[in-house]
Amino acid sequence: MEIRALAPDEADAVRDIRARAFGPLPDEVWARRSRMVRQAAEAGRQFAGLDGGTVVATGALLDMTQWWHGRAVSAAGVSAITVAPEERGRGLGRRLMADLLERCADLGHPLAMLYPATTRLYRSLGWEHAGAWHHVDLSTEALRTIAAERVPVRRAGPGDAAEVAAVVGRAHRTARDCGPVGWPEARWRVYLDGPDAYHYLAEDGFLSYQWAEGNTGLEVARLVASSERTLRALWAIVGSGSSTAESVRACVSPMDPVLWLPRERESEAVQRSQWMLRVVDAPAAIAARGYPDGVAAGVPMEIDDPQRPANSGHWRLEIKDGEGRLERSAPDAGAVRLGPRGLSALYCGIPVSTLRRVGLVQGGDADALTAVFAATPFSLDYF
Repeated sequence: MEIRALAPDEADAVRDIRARAFGPLPDEVWARRSRMVRQAAEAGRQFAGLDGGTVVATGALLDMTQWWHGRAVSAAGVSAITVAPEERGRGLGRRLMADLLERCADLGHPLAMLYPATTRLYRSLGWEHAGAWHHVDLSTEALRTIAAERVPVRRAGPGDAAEVAAVVGRAHRTARDCGPVGWPEARWRVYLDGPDAYHYLAEDGFLSYQWAEGNTGLEVARLVASSERTLRALWAIVGSGSSTAESVRACVSPMDPVLWLPRERESEAVQRSQWMLRVVDAPAAIAARGYPDGVAAGVPMEIDDPQRPANSGHWRLEIKDGEGRLERSAPDAGAVRLGPRGLSALYCGIPVSTLRRVGLVQGGDADALTAVFAATPFSLDYF
């Protein structure tokens, strides 16, 4: 199998294999999705595995950032990994993923994120479960009763892509969020041009929703705000649909402020779709991430990463004043030992006690690392 980047005029070559892997793609659906495929191909980020000129595997590396404690870290969004049904069982998926992992490094991404169709394959290459895409069902009537002032809000479209990206980014930075994705302006432009979705922009907030369930419910894809005033105002817009929509299915973080706004809160139906993270360049990932104020640590580490040998070896992790460094060091008998899965999970805030009990962290005194990497990772995007 030859793996190479597809040219923009080859974008339609992935339609058939995607349909065979994920289901039929009507023309109107493909018309929307193909814009993203061509965008990735134009950036040299849409890849295919070919056997005798036939596309037998595909995958894309989306250009994005991921917020970690208020800092945007360059990341690759590994998307639409497919293998032709008749070619499965030959190890093509693993070959493609191993190739894409190296391309992540070549493109300068210290992190790679994906939504797994199968955990086993991705774990074998160093990815580990990190966070989730959360949806919660809310009462529209409960949202209607949220006290809110009027704030200047306007409808947003493709021409507002740069401002939307900036407003959303500021909201994640201000909240010191962990996990949500930041997109380039070009991708926001396509998103804001989608059919049947409604977008509203305030000075420090953004709302995106659509009707669902035969127009008897609402789905909030994203609602972020940097201030209480704007947060209340945007949720009030959603709640104003209570005369038609009984419920709202909202994509939110596990600690989203909206969960503390309604007058009543008893039980919630929550759906989680897990995503996985891979630390591609360990020193760069540590340096780019944000850390809690007032937390410091100096820990010797020994990393064994067969797929990314540049990460392997003896290191010293230093965290102080919200900054992190991972520097080469001499061997230390008291080093904390971990592989790429343990490192990726630790980076995402999985407690050391959990990682020890599943064998992903061993040796040394690693207790301080739980506070250093503390996070509740989430995403507001599926790709």
